[in-house]
Amino acid sequence: MERRCEPELMDDALQVQAYAEADFSAGDQAVVERIAELFPGGLGPRVADLGCGPGNISFRLADRFAEVSVLGLDGAAAMLAVADARLGPWRQGPGAGHPDRLAFRRALLPLAPADARELAAGFTAVVSNSLLHHLHDPLVLWRTMATLAAPGAAVYIKDLRRPVNLEAAQSLLARHLADAPPVLQHDYLASLQAAFEPGEVAEQLEATGLGQLQVRPLEDRYLEVWGRLA
Repeated sequence: MERRCEPELMDDALQVQAYAEADFSAGDQAVVERIAELFPGGLGPRVADLGCGPGNISFRLADRFAEVSVLGLDGAAAMLAVADARLGPWRQGPGAGHPDRLAFRRALLPLAPADARELAAGFTAVVSNSLLHHLHDPLVLWRTMATLAAPGAAVYIKDLRRPVNLEAAQSLLARHLADAPPVLQHDYLASLQAAFEPGEVAEQLEATGLGQLQVRPLEDRYLEVWGRLA
């Protein structure tokens, strides 16, 4: 199946509401535990969460790794508004005593020059969940990651992978989101068609000088990229 791009930003009010209300807790926690498994030595003091959306992974990273500060970056103002609304209660609860360990910031990719200069090489880990397939130019993600990451930084990227055809995509939709709201079903099918295959991601990594990172299929619909930068 040929790749079909979808909109890069998720700023539609119905989308934002649907994603904010959906229960992705099991999958989100699985991402965080997978990161802990792959990097038993820890993530270092500063983590960037690219394409953080409403902050699902960012909050869980801050809770799971008590020694780190997490910065969630996203280009969709409406998604970040949800993340910021959740931030106050978090600072009164899990973040009490260390309220500055978690923050959110609007940033479009590729980063504006001022953002790139400020954030360059400042992060000991860079993670992302479900951002890659949104980008019309996937190399933007890998170049941004290389800009943000300090030498030796941990990297973990998880994303959908493109099925072989539309029938396979519809089968995945029926298997995993049969009871989801229509807006989520529509977006899920579009995202599967916009996703990449592992071989394509490996070529992207080689093209951006990141061939040391590993890429492999995961479960029936994902792929993951991980490693440490030289």
